[in-house]
Amino acid sequence: MENNKIYDIIGVGIGPFNLGLAALLQPLESVDSLFLDQAKSFDWHPGLMLDHATLQVPFMADLVTMADPKSKFSFLNFLKETDRLYKFYIRENFYILRKEYNLYCQWVSDQLPNCLFGKKVEHIRFDENQEIYTIEVLDLRNKDVVKYCARKLVLGTGTQPHLPDCIEGKNYPNVLHTSAYLDRKKDILNSASVSIVGSGQSAAEIFRDLLSETGNTLKINWLTRADRFFPMEYSKLTLELTSPEYVDHFYRMPPQQRKNILAKQPPLYKGINFDLINEIFDTLYEMSVGNTPLNVELKPSCRLDAISPEGNSYLLSFTHLQDDVAFTNISDYVILATGYRYKEPKFLQGIEHLIQRTEDRLFEVSRYYTIDHKKSIYVQNAELHTHGFVTPDLGMGAYRNAMIINSLAGEEIYKVEKRIAFQQFNTSELWTAKHSS
Repeated sequence: MENNKIYDIIGVGIGPFNLGLAALLQPLESVDSLFLDQAKSFDWHPGLMLDHATLQVPFMADLVTMADPKSKFSFLNFLKETDRLYKFYIRENFYILRKEYNLYCQWVSDQLPNCLFGKKVEHIRFDENQEIYTIEVLDLRNKDVVKYCARKLVLGTGTQPHLPDCIEGKNYPNVLHTSAYLDRKKDILNSASVSIVGSGQSAAEIFRDLLSETGNTLKINWLTRADRFFPMEYSKLTLELTSPEYVDHFYRMPPQQRKNILAKQPPLYKGINFDLINEIFDTLYEMSVGNTPLNVELKPSCRLDAISPEGNSYLLSFTHLQDDVAFTNISDYVILATGYRYKEPKFLQGIEHLIQRTEDRLFEVSRYYTIDHKKSIYVQNAELHTHGFVTPDLGMGAYRNAMIINSLAGEEIYKVEKRIAFQQFNTSELWTAKHSS
């Protein structure tokens, strides 16, 4: 079945970034848009919906506010419409519970007729003469194949759980990524031991969630390659690096320089919430009163080298990086907090000839988030190597979407701040500041 309508833009994938784009496009009569996702409905990281977990950005980093504070799709309007605004006001906490953020996104998606779920994009081809993309979509509900047409695309398929090379392709039932934690939590609690590998926010949240169970004979090992369990840097002058002018500065750097800088910036976006680190320490301290032995081990500077079955458990082989000593650990369950990485969808093969790439075969992303010479294929959260560590930051999603919409419309639909920082990040800015004073 073919839909004869030609949309101005079709988005593939409906995570927070493309959902925010759909919400910001909704009031624009001049732009016809459609967004497709193979999931049954919007559900953001369901395996990590822990009761006390919050976002690491303030509530203003919702889908729309930083681009359009007047939007009816703001988080504050969601609270008003669901009779929770005064509760939130009295709570006096800028950080949204992750479970409530998910409910908010579901509330937005339910109001957007341009968001269709249960639609799996299988192929995309481009007609050079008409300059039209044809998207072949499998309807997962009735198995019909539908074709949609668009002048432009925006790829929002997002990042996927990343597993280390030593486990990739192996079927170890009780070795799981953090994204599957809640699905297996009951099984983990019925085991004798679990090892958590990784030092980011998800690892810390799961460690904290399981910590109270150590009194019930559960042994928890928390190991990380990093040399410490470090907090995410969140001071105000550091936050100025999540600014349009820093993105401009980073984008203008040579590729190798960008790589070098990114390698030094994990504390800016991969660390643990400062309060959570302190809460973990305080809990361990309270549990140790009376010099009570703890059924817990925390080990930094440990590189995971291999995992292999050992009876009904798993043998984990590590190298202590500072001592250069190999050692092993045995656990019934292994939770890999090894993050997420962008994985290119297979349907791009049909338009591969249009895509511009770097020497490393990554997308050559333009400053305005396109990856083709026609400036017609936009990407969301696939430009870490070109635009910097703010790429996955929810707080910059509305900014990127405003840039995409303004580029798409050929005019400034949403005002985009060009300078927000007190700092000057490059010599041209320093020169301008000196000669304008």
